[in-house]
Parts: sequence; C-alpha cells; structure tokens
Amino acid sequence: MAMAHAHDVHAHEHEHHKETFLTKYIFSQDHKMIAKQFLVTGLIWALIGGFLSILFRLQLGFPGMDLSFLQPLLGKWIVIQKDGTGQLDPDFYLQLVTMHGTIMVFFVLTAGLSGTFSNFLIPLQIGARDMASGFMNMLSYWFFFLASVIMFRSLFLETGPAEGGWTIYPPLSALKQAAPGSGDGMTYWLIAMALFIVSSLLGGINYIATVINMRTKGMSFSRLPLTIWAFFITAIIGLLSFPVLLSAALLLIFDRSFGTSFYLSDIFINGEALHHTGGSAILFQHLFWFLGHPEVYIVLLPALGITSEIVATNSRKPIFGYRAMIGSMLAIAVLSFIVWAHHMFVSGMNPFLGTIFMFLTLIIAIPSAVKSFNYITTLWRGSIRFTPAMLFSIGLVSLFISGGVTGIVLGNNALDIQLHDTYFVVAHFHLVMGSASFFGMMAGVYHWFPKMFGRMMDERLGYVHFWLTFIGVYLVFFPMHYLGIAGFPRRYYTFTSFDAFNIFADLNSFISVAAIITFSAQLIFGFNFFYSMFRGRRAPANPWGSTTLEWTTPVEPGHGNWPGQIPYVYRWPYDYSKPNADKDGFGDFIPQTVPYAFTPNSNLPHENEKVAFEKEFMIPEDTTLEKAQA
Repeated sequence: MAMAHAHDVHAHEHEHHKETFLTKYIFSQDHKMIAKQFLVTGLIWALIGGFLSILFRLQLGFPGMDLSFLQPLLGKWIVIQKDGTGQLDPDFYLQLVTMHGTIMVFFVLTAGLSGTFSNFLIPLQIGARDMASGFMNMLSYWFFFLASVIMFRSLFLETGPAEGGWTIYPPLSALKQAAPGSGDGMTYWLIAMALFIVSSLLGGINYIATVINMRTKGMSFSRLPLTIWAFFITAIIGLLSFPVLLSAALLLIFDRSFGTSFYLSDIFINGEALHHTGGSAILFQHLFWFLGHPEVYIVLLPALGITSEIVATNSRKPIFGYRAMIGSMLAIAVLSFIVWAHHMFVSGMNPFLGTIFMFLTLIIAIPSAVKSFNYITTLWRGSIRFTPAMLFSIGLVSLFISGGVTGIVLGNNALDIQLHDTYFVVAHFHLVMGSASFFGMMAGVYHWFPKMFGRMMDERLGYVHFWLTFIGVYLVFFPMHYLGIAGFPRRYYTFTSFDAFNIFADLNSFISVAAIITFSAQLIFGFNFFYSMFRGRRAPANPWGSTTLEWTTPVEPGHGNWPGQIPYVYRWPYDYSKPNADKDGFGDFIPQTVPYAFTPNSNLPHENEKVAFEKEFMIPEDTTLEKAQA
C-alpha cells in the first residue's frame, strides 16, 4: 500500500510531462498504449496466420486444383507441372503448417491476448497509475516486436521458413541438411522464439509485481476481479514454464551450430553416419511439453478471466462461485505442470508412468467443469444483454465444453495411442484452446474497446462477425473428429494416394470452404475495428454499467489513469442487481468505490458489520453519495 500511495504522489509528473510523438505512440511507457501496440501487432499476426491456414487448406480440400494463380504471391513454392497446372510444393506445405501453429499459439494467443489485456486492465482494475516498471513494460513490447520482425523475415528466405511442425521436434529441426526448412528458417525461428520468451518473462514479472504491490487502498485479493486473478496466475505459469522452452531452444541451437549431441544419436542421412552419439530426441519432447501444456492455460486462462467479467456484467448478476472460480484456476495452474507427458503416450514411455499421467490429466476435468457450471449458473435466469462481447463469451463457454469433452478421450492413454497425430487431436485443441481463446480475445476487444479508444464499435457488424465465426468454427473443426476416428493423419500433404482416405475427399473440401468463409468473417471485424477507432460514435463513461475501477477513469484516460486521487475500494466487483439497491439511489449495479455506509438498504448482514470500520478508517471526509456514484 505504501508503494501505491507513493506512486500516487508522483502521478502529476506523468500528467504534466510533455510528450513527443515518439514517447507517446512509439516508445511509450504508458501501459494503455503498450496494450494497444500488443493488440494491433497481434491482430496483424492473426491475419497472417489465418491466411497461411487457408493456403494449406486449399491443398487439403482440393488436392488437384490448379494453384498457378498464387505464383505471383508464392513464387517458386508453386511448382508448375508438365500440364501447366500449379501445385503447392510439399516442403512449403509443412512450412505453412509450422508457421501457422507458431504464429497462432505464441504471437496471437499469447502476446496478442495476454499481452494486450494484462497490460491494459491490471493497473486500471486494481487502481494503479501504471505498471510497476514502465520501462520494463516498454522493453517487453519491443522484444516482442523484434521477435515478430525476425519471424516475419523468415517467411521470405530462399529455403523458406521453419519446417517440422510448431513443436519443432528433432532430429528434423536439429539437422540443417534434413530438409529445406531445417536450415536458415529454423535458425530464424529459434532466435525469434528466444526473443519472444524474453518479452514474455519481462511482462510476467511486471504483472506479478504490479498486482502484489500496486493495489489501491481497500483492494484486497478477495476483491480483485476474476480477470486480474486470471492474468496474475497466467503470469506465474509463464514465469515458471517459459525458461524451460528457452533452455530447450538453446540446447537445440548447440546441436545445430556447435556439434553437440543433446538430442541426436545414431543418425544416418543418405547412408552416411553422422558423428552424433548419446543424445535423445525424447529429452526435447519433455522440455518442450513442460512449457507446451502450461501454454494451453497461458492462452486459455486470460480468455476465461475476460469471460467471467463479461458474463457477470451482461447477465446483471453476481458471478456464481467467486471463490470456487479462483480455486479452480489455481488447481488448473498446479495440474498444468504435472501432466505434460500425456502428449508423449506413443513415445515408448513405461505404461505405468503413462497411467499416472492419464490420472493427473483426467483430474483437470474437475476444475474445468467447475468453471463451466459456474458460467452456466451465472447465466441462468439472468437479465442477459446479448452484446457482441457477451455472444463471444457464451461462444467461448460452448467451445470450452465441447472441446474439453474430447480432451477426456485423448487423456486416456489407451485411446490416445489410436488417435495420436490424427485429425481428432487437431479438432480437440483447435476447439478448446485455439478457438475458445480467440473468442475470449474478441470478447475482450468488443467489451473494452470504448475504454481503449473512447469510441463504440458497430454492434450490427459485431453480430455478423460472431455468427459467421461461431458457425464457421464448428463447421471446420467438428467434422475433423470423424476424420480422426477414421485414422486420418495430420500434416500429410495429400491423401489421394490412399484408397482408405479417398472417401473423405468431399468432407475435406467442405472443411476448406468453411475455413475460407470463417477467415473472411475476420475481415469484417478488421474493418469494424479500424473504422470505429477513428469514426465510431463517442463512448459514454460506463457504457455497460460495470462495477469495476476502470470505468471510474475519464473516457480516454491519460498517463496516470485518474486525474486526481485514486479511488478507494470498499466491496467486491460483482454487486449486480442487489435487492433494494434502488432505495439507496443505485440501479442494478453498485460500483466498487461505493462504501457500504451509503447502501444501508441493500447491504447483507455481514456487510453491515463493515460500516463502522469504514466510517472510522476508510471513508475520506469529502466523500458524498454523489461522489461515490460518480
């Protein structure tokens, strides 16, 4: 608290310091501007990653299609056949798959989602002027930007970008001569990811320090919005798991460039025995998935936290099971670190050890179910407002449940051995992690856009965007479960040579058409986003009738957030539709800044006990009901 008040004393230094274009928009240390930088960069990456998926879906859905019209864009990667038709180069196909996965998991759903909303909401919702370290926050973005530049540059290399799947398993990723994408493209990938991890660690340290040290007076941990709990727990997960991926990448660099054998042993290429001995490719899998599975929750927990806030706000009801929601997130965080080997059931591990990981994996269904049931219970009999943000939040709950159910199937080691590396796995993680997290990101953009830019997004375009995306996602990924059960393997360039899979040609074409329509729907969002940023109608101070602190700032807050004193917090963040609140002069929500002393008619018995303490120790002398309402 002492740190928070010391920060408050120097707030006017931020407000009156004259800023240039560079210090305000480029090298800004204002958490809100840095959040916008993360958001815009993440949206650009989402467009690129989505476009790459359309390219390889064209190959999968229409394997005999003439793609020569793409040659001006893709150059030599469109191979002209003897009959004059153009086909996608098989190596480039795997490079597209690799880059799509890397971009969407790390550059969109980690940096674009968590980097945006952790930066934007943590100081605003806990009552802080800024992050604990504005300079470290700025460095976090610029390390991410540098990683983005290097990863983007790799798309234009002569030998193409990285090849080997987003998991970059050795030996394919460890031997430069193994494939075109194992050369310079893989080197660029490793350098970019190292810089990305530095960015994530800088951000995570800042988020944790800010939540612990910078909360305003009265903002105890039991009064934090669930968004802040989600960002806080996510930062801890990232801080513990990302260094392991960095170590895995560094050891891979040693194997590639310095002749070591951490991951390589008894390798033959074109009949020639390489000198590598004593290494183990399985070691890389252990190191990768020790980050890889927590990464699922690094992208999912922020989306769930955002959904908690939006569902409660637009149901006009308190979130059901506040403490249970926090407990479930903590349980998920702990369990996420001890289930990594369920990705490795087919790696030859001891069956007894596989059973242990199966048991721990299936336990995660319990806290996940707690969150799902609490969302449904919050929605039950609520006065629901179907804003675009609310629709995307409900869509997340739907995807989280339907995708999570298939996770129980894959968590069973006996079943996973049959389904491993089939389209059943692709369907599962795209629903429960990829699409659900993306829906959370979209929900957050629609909900907090007025606070970010002082303007409203067009709701009609938002509804069109939601329904096309929601229906499209299910049309793309739900049929993939059937392909996977039939044994359809992932990452194959073509299936026309296999009679057993030719029967699914029409279904693959259907999936590709649905993917193109779904991708096109995102262009509607892009237009709505950038048009509304400059031409949208002006936003009111609190357009959604929310209780949390960010809506007590000016419509477009400056650096420092509050022009005067930071408000005190007296209550939890979900006082919606309290009985008799109208007798106290409030509508269907009571902001966190309103003391219980001003709401005698709507107080619960245990809340009345706090009135005397507030009057003696907390309520400033100049506080009035009108000021509390404001």
